[in-house]
Amino acid sequence: MENFAISLNHADEVRHFEVGEYLHHDGGQCKYRIYEDGNYVASFRPDAQNYLHICQNPAGLDEELLDQVADYIESRIPHSRGRLFNDDASENQEEI
Repeated sequence: MENFAISLNHADEVRHFEVGEYLHHDGGQCKYRIYEDGNYVASFRPDAQNYLHICQNPAGLDEELLDQVADYIESRIPHSRGRLFNDDASENQEEI
């Protein structure tokens, strides 16, 4: 994945970020670094289902803003399906 720019509305202002994807130290997972005006402001790590969690927040950004950033990034990456979901729901239903 190449770096990409995002713009988000937060607290009545538009914030512009650049998102970079970097190899994470554990087994090929990726780590996302967030930049604002060229400065490193935060990073995220994905869990097993590719939901993002804050790694670092050196700029002290508002957690609600970081949640918005994470939601946007998550919308661009594939998520693993949970075990409770089945592609063919009819297999789990009885005929009446």
